[in-house]
Amino acid sequence: MKVLLLTGLGALFFSYYWDDNFDPAGLQGARVLLTGASAGIGEELAYLYARLGAHLVLTAHTEALLQKVVGNCRKLGAPKVFFIAADMASPEVPERVVRFALDKLGEGRGLDSGGLDYLVLNHLGATPSGTRSRSVQATRWLLQVNFLSYVQLTSLALPSLTDSKGSLVVVSSLLGHVPTSFSSPYSAAKFALDGFFGSLRRELDVQDVNVAITMCVLGLRDRASTAEGVR
Repeated sequence: MKVLLLTGLGALFFSYYWDDNFDPAGLQGARVLLTGASAGIGEELAYLYARLGAHLVLTAHTEALLQKVVGNCRKLGAPKVFFIAADMASPEVPERVVRFALDKLGEGRGLDSGGLDYLVLNHLGATPSGTRSRSVQATRWLLQVNFLSYVQLTSLALPSLTDSKGSLVVVSSLLGHVPTSFSSPYSAAKFALDGFFGSLRRELDVQDVNVAITMCVLGLRDRASTAEGVR
């Protein structure tokens, strides 16, 4: 009897905390800055937000691919879609991207006003061509793209997200949790990412700042390039 009672209480606990109360109507008119939006997961996220009626600022490295995604988002019903081609390997770029988004979505009210409801960080970079995977040059590049730019974008957007009681979504990797051979610089960046956003979530909670942080941890993707890399 005691076992059955505990099992029942456990089931009630999980049903309460795992209840999906997502309301798609809540994204109608939401202001979203999405990075890595030109292909893959970022492209599909852009289309999802467009279907739900969000206002979008999309950024990625390749302008031609971004323009294609922007056109598709408009066809899917996004009220406003803007884009800015940007290379997150440059330390000055994150500020330019956030200022652009706040100017377009926040009606020019500046970095300290509510111009964003969602910041979705999805971009990533592999080792640059012509460099060894564990060279100092490659490590610096990987850290800038896969970690430091995330910190910069978050720090610049946080006042706006705080004002709007917004949300921060971070797409990370299993390599930030499980060490793997031949991926040390990339894995180091992802471990740092997990540590930074885990600490930030705790700090915001202590300070009673109503900004949600969601970490999406991805495993290996079912692509030929991934299979070849693992092989």
